[in-house]
Amino acid sequence: MASAIGQPNKPSQRPNASLSAPSNSKPKSCCKLLLSSQSSFISGFSPSRPQTLTPFRSSRAQNFPVVGSAKAEPLRIMISGAPASGKGTQCQLITQKYGLVHVAAGDLLRAEIASGSENGRRARECMEQGQLVPDEIVVMMVKERLLQPDSKEKGWLLDGYPRSSSQAIALKELGFKPDLFILLEVPEEILVERVVGRRLDPITGKIYHLKYSPPETQEIASRLTQRFDDTEEKVKLRLNTHHQNVEAVLSMYEDITIKVNGSVNKEDVFTQIDSALTQLLDKRQATSESLAA
Repeated sequence: MASAIGQPNKPSQRPNASLSAPSNSKPKSCCKLLLSSQSSFISGFSPSRPQTLTPFRSSRAQNFPVVGSAKAEPLRIMISGAPASGKGTQCQLITQKYGLVHVAAGDLLRAEIASGSENGRRARECMEQGQLVPDEIVVMMVKERLLQPDSKEKGWLLDGYPRSSSQAIALKELGFKPDLFILLEVPEEILVERVVGRRLDPITGKIYHLKYSPPETQEIASRLTQRFDDTEEKVKLRLNTHHQNVEAVLSMYEDITIKVNGSVNKEDVFTQIDSALTQLLDKRQATSESLAA
């Protein structure tokens, strides 16, 4: 299970965070919600099947005040997508505004690999072959993180998990059910370009892209590193694995899935996600107040 980083406008400051598409990919016209109108989506989000969201122009999504759900139950969100689809960037924007606890399965795995443990060694071997890491390695790490007090109190944003039907079933059996499942969709040729050009500054943790966000100085350029699974060969293996499993996962969350065009700039992607989350939060708050009355 490898996490992904998308093509940046501006690189995320979090290591291995996704970089969104370049600014010249902004759409020229207002968006439409496929399968339902925008107005009906905003007024009441209760889809009977996955919806596809396409972007419209928005103000820059940054420096949000954190909003909460008062006494209402906190949100539980999953976000998924192929490697380099932009999950990391959107997770940063979501947690910045909504205060959810970001739980990235890929980060949990990389920490295990860095520790040199037996599970870390097994995980690395799978990732190098473009395969999913065995469920028994990941399930317990995710479970323990979601059960920590901050996750239970603030709500959680689960990034990069589940990626197979067996993982989705394991979560369900453990009692973890999301309120919304977000799928970012990006054409494969864009995904490959985003991954292969991605580089990490090991000192600052900043992510660069050789084409879209090159390093500021030659000194920085000389120390940049490439993740071992960020080669064209390995990313194509990871994409193949993703495509084989994503439909099975979506079938588990069909009634709460939204599909978002992840090939545009990060602000437009976030506008669509923000609309869904805000509406969910408002609906939950109204229900809580009604029960308290």
